[in-house]
Amino acid sequence: MSEKTRLLIVDDEHDLLAELAALLRRSGYWVETASSGQQAIQTIEQFRPHLIVLDVLMPGMDGREVLRRLRQANDWTPVILLTQVGNSTERALSLQEGADDYLNKPFDPMELIARIQAIMRRVQNTPSPKASFRYLECDGLTLDRQKRQVWLSGTDLKLTTRAFGVLEYLMLNAQEIVSRDRLLNEIWGWVYAVETRAVDVRIAEIRKQLGSHADWVETLVGQGYRFLGEVRGR
Repeated sequence: MSEKTRLLIVDDEHDLLAELAALLRRSGYWVETASSGQQAIQTIEQFRPHLIVLDVLMPGMDGREVLRRLRQANDWTPVILLTQVGNSTERALSLQEGADDYLNKPFDPMELIARIQAIMRRVQNTPSPKASFRYLECDGLTLDRQKRQVWLSGTDLKLTTRAFGVLEYLMLNAQEIVSRDRLLNEIWGWVYAVETRAVDVRIAEIRKQLGSHADWVETLVGQGYRFLGEVRGR
């Protein structure tokens, strides 16, 4: 890389903050730290990180509020949220508020590195114009990346979290063949005990919701999947 990836780590647990910062610097990243939400906002403006690892439970301005302010300002810097509440509702809320990933404390630091690497690969492989937009649109289909919702001709499509992630990724990479392994790596992160069949199930779910427009999602046997529609961002 011509430039080190810049990471901002935000956590009010000083021991954990120091441990993560040291590990990530040894892994080749340029790391800055913040111990509060307010400090994080200031550091983001000055440091312009490529990715933010953000603790949720902090006094004062918590991680959710930091994330909310970023997305409201149309700042789509990737964010991994850290929290001590590990239920499915917590994860869903994190993704709905615009987080790119979520880790429950305590976690294996090497898993954090794997998540960071997966997100950075996705960002680097995604054409930057579409990646900077909140909405992705294609002939009546609208995907809201912040609210994690999809509409087709005004009708709300009921997609699971994984199906939404697959559709978002395919639309971001419209016209490109995306392999099953790549989807597993980018959407599931290879950290869950899943079979490759999991992707097929989500593709089927997306097609069912698209109805007469199911042919927008093409399967290429032995190669992967491709979104055929012309995608615009705003």
